[in-house]
Amino acid sequence: MDTKKRILLVDDEQINLEFFEVMLTKLGFLVEKADNGYDALEMVKRWKPDLIILDNVMPRLSGWEVTKIIKTNDEYREFAEVPIIMFSAMDDVKDKVEGLEMGADDYITKPFNFSEVLARIRAVLRTRELIKQIEHREARIRVAEEINRRVLEFGDGLKATLSAAAADAAILAPQCGDSRDFVERVAREAKTALDQLDALESVVASLKAEAESLKDAETALPAIKTKFRGQATP
Repeated sequence: MDTKKRILLVDDEQINLEFFEVMLTKLGFLVEKADNGYDALEMVKRWKPDLIILDNVMPRLSGWEVTKIIKTNDEYREFAEVPIIMFSAMDDVKDKVEGLEMGADDYITKPFNFSEVLARIRAVLRTRELIKQIEHREARIRVAEEINRRVLEFGDGLKATLSAAAADAAILAPQCGDSRDFVERVAREAKTALDQLDALESVVASLKAEAESLKDAETALPAIKTKFRGQATP
C-alpha cells in the first residue's frame, strides 16, 4: 500500500501532535496538524487529507461536532468520505457508539499503544481504498452499460436503413436490365451488413448480461460502507 497518504492530526495537546507527527512522518505519511476544530475544518478544505485523526474532547468545538460538520454539512460534501479515527479519554460504550454512528470510522480510547493505532490507521486506509476500487468498478459498469445502449440504438437505426435498402433493391432488380447485377450486389451487401449487425447485437446482449450479473453479485456500496464501519473496533 502506498504510504504517501495525507494525515491530518487534530488535538489540543501539543505533545500528542508532536509525537504522532514524528512517528507517522518516519513511516512515510504526510502529516499536517491543527490544535482546534475550527483550524481543522479549514485545513480539511485547503489540504484535502486522506485520513483525519481527531481528538474528541477539545475546547470550543469537539471532535464529535467536527465529525458531524464534515459528514453532513453541504459545505464539506466533497470531504464526507474522508475516514476519521477519533481519540477520546472517555471509555463509555455510549460515547463510542455515538462517535461511530456520527460517521467516525474507528474510535480509540486513551491512553493508547502506538502500534495498535498504526494498525488501525492502515486498516482504515485499506478499507477506504477498497471502497474506491468498488466505486471505480461500478463507474466502469455504468459506462459499459451506456456504451451498450448507444451501440444498440445505432444498430437499430442502421438495420432499419439497410433493411429498407435491401427491400428496395429486391424490388428494383428485375426492372434494372444491365444494372441488375449491381442492384443484386447491393442487396447482398446489405444482407451481409444486416447479418453482421445481428452478430454485433448478440455480442452486446452478452456483455449487457455479464454487466448485470456483476451488478447483482456485488453488495450495494452503501451497505459495504456500513459493514466496514460497523467492524471498527470500539
